[in-house]
Amino acid sequence: MQYNTQQKRMPLPEYGRSVQNMVDYAITIPDRAERQRCANTIVSIMGGMFPQLRDLPDFKHKLWDHLAIMSDFKLDIDYPFEIVRKEKLETKPDPISYPHTKIRYRHYGRTLEVLLKKACEMPDGDEKQNLVALICNHMKKNYITWNKDTVDDRKVAEDLYELSDGRLTLTDDLIRLMAERIERNYRPQNNNNNNNNNNNQKRNRNKRKY
Repeated sequence: MQYNTQQKRMPLPEYGRSVQNMVDYAITIPDRAERQRCANTIVSIMGGMFPQLRDLPDFKHKLWDHLAIMSDFKLDIDYPFEIVRKEKLETKPDPISYPHTKIRYRHYGRTLEVLLKKACEMPDGDEKQNLVALICNHMKKNYITWNKDTVDDRKVAEDLYELSDGRLTLTDDLIRLMAERIERNYRPQNNNNNNNNNNNQKRNRNKRKY
């Protein structure tokens, strides 16, 4: 018995050993016309293995590319599409530069620091107050997510003051706005629950009448 690990390595193992054997056999066929018919049959079998992808516009093109890859570009046939070049497969993509921006508190994240900077640049007014209240609530949520502990407004106030370089402070008005935002987020759900309870009570009363 021969294990798969002892056989030739497959370029595209998702098609299985049987399809790979078909491709290897097609390369050895001396007659070009028969070799072409064999390749068409193999592509049809490959397409039948992934019927959920048939509606994609370039699905057929990919199948012929895969056939060329599985044959190590040795299958001499008339391809209906311009297949991918072998040297293109061996070309490594350009490295993606990773931002090395320093984050003071990683549990708050870089986005929150950007929002704080934006809030500091805004003129005083209700819009700025609402944004700072939203930021503070987000700080509390992120703190609990990463530290698995309760956080009070005093800790948020200290971090807000530090991250904004002393330009933003947590006032009583901001604490009130934070509470109003939290209540507003949960109010629709509570109203729906109350409406559902009222509807259930009405149904029960109607059933008792009959």
